[in-house]
Amino acid sequence: MPLEQGDILWTPGKKRREASQLARFERMLADTRGLHFADYEALRQWSVDSLEDFWRAIVEFFDLGGDGSPEPVLTGDQMPGVHWFPNLRINFAEQIFRQSSDDRPALIHRDESGAPPREIGWRELERDVGALAATLRRLGVEQGDRVAAYLPNRPETVVAFLACASIGAIWSSCAPEMGHHVVLDRLSQIEPKVLIAADGYRHGGKQHDRRAAVSELLAKLPSVKTLIHVPAFSDGPPSEWRDLLSWADATKDAAPLEPVRLGFEHPLWIVYSSGTTGLPKAMVHGHGGAVVKLLKTLALQADLQPGDRDLIIASTGWIVWNVLVGGLLCGATVMLWDGHPGWPDREALWDFIDDQQVSMFGCGAAYLTGAMKDGLRPGTTRKFAALKTLISAGSPLPLDAFAWVYRDLKADVWLTAPSGGTDIITSFVSSAPTLPVRAGEIQCAELGVAVFAFDEQGRPVEDEVGELVVTKPLPSMPLFFWNDPDGSRYRESYFDVYPGIWRHGDWIRFTPHGGCIIYGRSDTTINRFGIRMGTAEIYRVVEEMDEIRDSLVVDLEYLGRPSFMPLFVVLADGVVLDDALKQRIIDRIRRFASPRHAPDDIVVVPAIPRTLTGKKMELPVRKMLLGADPASVASPDAMANPESFAAFIDYARSGRVPQMAA
Repeated sequence: MPLEQGDILWTPGKKRREASQLARFERMLADTRGLHFADYEALRQWSVDSLEDFWRAIVEFFDLGGDGSPEPVLTGDQMPGVHWFPNLRINFAEQIFRQSSDDRPALIHRDESGAPPREIGWRELERDVGALAATLRRLGVEQGDRVAAYLPNRPETVVAFLACASIGAIWSSCAPEMGHHVVLDRLSQIEPKVLIAADGYRHGGKQHDRRAAVSELLAKLPSVKTLIHVPAFSDGPPSEWRDLLSWADATKDAAPLEPVRLGFEHPLWIVYSSGTTGLPKAMVHGHGGAVVKLLKTLALQADLQPGDRDLIIASTGWIVWNVLVGGLLCGATVMLWDGHPGWPDREALWDFIDDQQVSMFGCGAAYLTGAMKDGLRPGTTRKFAALKTLISAGSPLPLDAFAWVYRDLKADVWLTAPSGGTDIITSFVSSAPTLPVRAGEIQCAELGVAVFAFDEQGRPVEDEVGELVVTKPLPSMPLFFWNDPDGSRYRESYFDVYPGIWRHGDWIRFTPHGGCIIYGRSDTTINRFGIRMGTAEIYRVVEEMDEIRDSLVVDLEYLGRPSFMPLFVVLADGVVLDDALKQRIIDRIRRFASPRHAPDDIVVVPAIPRTLTGKKMELPVRKMLLGADPASVASPDAMANPESFAAFIDYARSGRVPQMAA
C-alpha cells in the first residue's frame, strides 16, 4: 500500500527511551520537584505554562555553573524587551571545554585533498584555542570587538570561533563561496577589527582561489587592523594584503585558555538573515541564550549524548554550522565535512558515515531527495551500525523520501525533520526521542516554545494551515540587530503583524496527534538548499549590469518538490535577452551572490509591479504564481503601475511554472 501522511514508520524501543537525555530530565523533575507527566505533550504543556520553572530546570539539569545566581530567570514577559538570567555570568567556550575527554576526539575533519580524515583531540583543540585567544588579546581585541571569518568548514574555523568566545569578542562568519559583494553587505555593517580568511577552498573536485575576494574585503573594510591568513592551496598571500599574520604564527605560542565569564546576554555571534529590501539583518545572539537553547535542543530533543559522533553538512555562513559546533557542548565528537557531499562520487558521504561510525547525521532535505531520485540504496552495502539519528533540514521532506529512508537507508533509524531558523539559533518544532516517527510530519513542538498556528485574525487554529507564531519569549531570540539603535527594524521583522507575538514567516499546520507540517515561507526570503538569502542581495548584483533596468525574484516552494525560482528582468532599451545574456546573469549571481541561488528561469517583463510607496511587490507575485487568484493578491489602487501585473499573469498561465503538488 502507498505511504499515507501520518503513517507510523518507527517507534523507539523501551531501552532507547529510558536511556535518552529527555528521560533523564524527566526523572530529575520527578526527584527534585515531584513532577510527573503522562506523556511528552503533558511535559511540553508544563514547560510552556511554567516557562521560568522550565528554563531554571534546564540550567540545573545541565549544571551550567558560572558566577552569580540563576534568579530571576527573566524580567518581564512582554516581547520584545525581556531579559534572561540577568544575574548569571557564563562563557560559551568554557561550557564547551567542561565536556573535554582524553578518550575521544573533539573534531574529525575530512576535506577533498585526498588525505585521511584528521582527528583533533580535546587537548589539542584547547591548546590552539588558548594560543589564538592570547594572540587576539595581544592584537588589542577586547570584549565587544568583532572578529570576522571567511573560512570553509575546517578545524581552524572552530578554533577561531571558540577563541573569540573565550575573550568576549563577537564572532561573525561568511562562507568562502559567497561573493565579496555579499560578504561586504554583511561585514561592513559590523566593522570587524580582525579578519581571519583562507586563500581558497576545495569543492566538487575543484580548487577555488579566493585571494582576489579577500583583497576586495581588505580594501573596503578599513576597520580591519589585522588579517590572519589560513593557507589552503595557493602560492601564498598577495603583496597587497596588509597587516598580515599567518595562522601558524597566530597559534604557535601555547597559552592557557582563560575564558572570561560574561553576562548571560553578552553578544556571542552575529548572524545574518535577509529581508526583501535593504542590507541583510545582522542578528546578535548572546552567550547564555546560545548555550541553553543548543543544549536543550541537541540533548533533550535530538538526544545527542557524550561520545556520539555528530555530522551535519553545513556551510560556515549558515546557522546550522553554529549548531554543529554546539554539539561539543554535549560532549559529542563533531565531524567536519569540508567539500561537496557528492565528491569524488555520490557514495562518498555514505561511506564516510559508515566508516567513521557517525551517530547523528544531518543534511538538507534536498540531499536525501536527490539520493532517492538517483536510485541510491546506501543501506544495502553498509551496516550503519552506529547511526541512530538522521536529521533532515532546510525544507519539507516528501513522503516518498520518508519511505526511502526506512527502505533503502536503515530501518532502525530515528528520522527527524526540525524547523526553526537563524533567528532563534535552532528550532521551534522538532523531535523527541520518546515519540514515534510519522510519515511527512515533524514529531512535535519543542519544550519551552509556545508555538502556534495563527489565522489572519490572530486566532490559534488546529489542523489548519496558519502563520507560525511564538507567544512567549525564548532565551535564544536575538538580543538586537546591529545598527538598529531604536529597535524599529527588529520589531518590524517579527512583531508588526501580531503586536507582542513573534511571527516567524512560515506556514505551519499542527496535526491532531501533536505533530506538525511546514508548508514553506509566508514571506519572500529565499531559502535555497538550506542557505537563506534576501532578494535584495540578488537585486544588488543583477541590477548593477548595464543591460538590466529592474528585476524581481521569487522562490516558489512546493511541499514535496524542489523549489522553483524565476527571475524577472526589465531590459535596457535595445537589449535582447539571448542565451549569452542569460548566462552572464547566472554567472554574475553565482560569483557575486551565491552559486546556490541561480534562477531556474529568466523572464523579460515590461515593468516590475510596485506599491504606491515604490516597493517591489514580491509577495503578491509569489502568491499568484503559487496559484492564488490575481484579483485577491493585489489591489490596483495600491499599485503605482497596475498594468505591470498583466505580464506576470501571462507567465503564470504560460505553462513554464511548475504546479504545486497536491
